[in-house]
Amino acid sequence: MLAVLRYRRIPYRRRMGSWRMSQPDDLPRPKVELLPTLYFTGENGKTEALVGSTPLIRRLEADHAGRAVVPGDPAIAFLDALLEDYADEWLTKAMFHYRWVYAPDIDRAGEILPRWTVTPRGEAELAELKAAFSERQISRLHVVGSNPTTGPVIEASYERFLDVLKARLADSAFLFGARPSSADFAAFGQLTQLTHFDPTPMAVTLEHAPRVWAWVELVEDLSGLEPEETDWVAPGAIPDSLRALFAEAGRCYAPVMLANARALLDGADTVETEVDGKPWVQQPFPYQGKCLQGLRRDYAALDAGARAVVDDVLAGTGCEALFVGA
Repeated sequence: MLAVLRYRRIPYRRRMGSWRMSQPDDLPRPKVELLPTLYFTGENGKTEALVGSTPLIRRLEADHAGRAVVPGDPAIAFLDALLEDYADEWLTKAMFHYRWVYAPDIDRAGEILPRWTVTPRGEAELAELKAAFSERQISRLHVVGSNPTTGPVIEASYERFLDVLKARLADSAFLFGARPSSADFAAFGQLTQLTHFDPTPMAVTLEHAPRVWAWVELVEDLSGLEPEETDWVAPGAIPDSLRALFAEAGRCYAPVMLANARALLDGADTVETEVDGKPWVQQPFPYQGKCLQGLRRDYAALDAGARAVVDDVLAGTGCEALFVGA
């Protein structure tokens, strides 16, 4: 979200540390206590706390004109939203998996994350926080779907993602043209950790795609970029390198999202499916069910022309299955 604010040249004030670590706090708590949290002045003049990168980006789009990160064309905007959700709901699995499965990554996260606060703490307290935080996060691996069965699937998908993103960046500065979209920032958010913080995926990235490593550094601050409306990719000229990203999403993200939706509908305790011919097992994730419902609503709202563009891009990728009957 900081990268979005910088690119869009929206003034902001950053509160160092989170409300978890800086009590007492003069700001309201969000309804769901997650990071990032942004604070806005509501219509009644009161400060309100909002979370979730997707709704936050849309709120900023509504409140501030110019330098938009949501494309103006409805078909391109929908395709952007789909890749944004892929980054938010699938790439996060790779980020969480690598960080809390491999010993060097566990050690680094445990040492650094408790220190990301302006509250002074002694080394003894930090050692306790490292142990407690690491144990808590490792115990939650199952929530994002990382387990001994799914781990190899997650890692293979990350390597493929690097390859297709590398190929796309050889053609274009950003996913949807010469200016960044919400999907770029969604991918960037996960990649800041995968490429520049956690040792294991960082090494994978540098081996597979040094271009991606460099791109992440560039996206951190795009305030100097001067975008034009014509910088978006044209609906009638979607290149193969962009289509390949949807094919990768259709290979892993789509079957898990569909299986999760079925499990939620059936009231099942377990999500079971296959990804790339390999078994996938995790617990149901209600939030991802809501994400799919939102995408289906947006797809159903497209006019005939926009839907034809979307259908053409998604045909044969596996992503089209997400919208059957929508």
